[in-house]
Amino acid sequence: MATTSFNSDQQNEEPNSKNGRRGFIKAGATMSAAFLAAPTFASSKGDGSKAHSSSMSKTSLKERTLGSGKWAMKVSSLGLGCMGMSYHRSFIPEKRYMITLIRKAVDIGVNLFDTAEAYGPWTNEVLVGEALQPIRKSIQICTKFGFNIQNNQLSGLNSKPEQIRKVVEASLKSLRTDYIDLLYQHRVDPSVPIEEVAGTVQQLIKEGKVKHFGLSEAGVDNIRKAHSVQPITALQSEYSLMTRDPEKDAIPVCEELGIGFVPYSPLSRAFLSGYINQNTKYNPQNDNRQTLPRYQADAIKANWVMIDALATFGNQRGLTPAQVALSWLLAQKPFIVPIPGTTKQAHLEENVAAIDFEFTAEELKTLTEKLSSIKIVGDRYTGAQAEQTKK
Repeated sequence: MATTSFNSDQQNEEPNSKNGRRGFIKAGATMSAAFLAAPTFASSKGDGSKAHSSSMSKTSLKERTLGSGKWAMKVSSLGLGCMGMSYHRSFIPEKRYMITLIRKAVDIGVNLFDTAEAYGPWTNEVLVGEALQPIRKSIQICTKFGFNIQNNQLSGLNSKPEQIRKVVEASLKSLRTDYIDLLYQHRVDPSVPIEEVAGTVQQLIKEGKVKHFGLSEAGVDNIRKAHSVQPITALQSEYSLMTRDPEKDAIPVCEELGIGFVPYSPLSRAFLSGYINQNTKYNPQNDNRQTLPRYQADAIKANWVMIDALATFGNQRGLTPAQVALSWLLAQKPFIVPIPGTTKQAHLEENVAAIDFEFTAEELKTLTEKLSSIKIVGDRYTGAQAEQTKK
């Protein structure tokens, strides 16, 4: 499988921050070689365009369980968020390289892949479907419904039963599959009772088109109501060291009901990696960070104390700030499965390596106290976006 283009890309786009990732990339060469020794895919062109399954075995990562009982899913401890490969992250890399990257994730043991019709829209599902079709039965795909899309733009919420069915049929086609492993409601639609949404997904499960049900950014009341109709396998919400609101109620109710918790933006849209700084320029045509208070230059500068704290801890243990941030999330609860996104092979390998670090009780306590004392500057969303996350 060709990786030369990724290596060149990593060198050309090294972050400007003093706590960048160059050290990890050099130090991780031996680890990467071990991870990549047994590729799952081969390609006649070397670009992922005609890949096929190989008889060689792939690396196995530590597993976690989302959900419980009949509705449990065994997944790798980290999944891969694919949104940024097509949407909301300034540049859109060449499709063939993202296909190679997704397949590299499979090679190193990742088996949970997250997308949505809204990402692009549609283009991200198409990418994920093409990349994973050769080994569909050995991985698990998550996608989402919940928006109207008009003229290639999101246009309000829509979780009416007929819309859910329409989206599922389109997603099945885009993903080149006949079932969706985990189907999330992307945002709660206040105009449609959550019980009706859960009931519609339940019927899709009975029809074999969906295997598990999830919610995203839902409040406790809606979680309980939906769960009483169709047991929820996972709740996906933003959770990171920059956004800890789920600790107050969402994570406790998930623990009570046996629901898995999937943090999106676990590296706070790349901030916790040190990959962006106050000089970063966002593409106004394809990056939502330019509209978010937390990613403005003054807020980034004020919040850099978080990067310094993560680097101080990580430097003594051979970890990058991103690895410390991900390891910290994994240490919170055994049913938490973060889905960091990336468009870089080196960052993928870096993130996956975070699984192996284990805190001592004293380390976790001391670091948590230190990080909890840091006041975060800037809201994560504003306006209508903020309201959609409070349902």
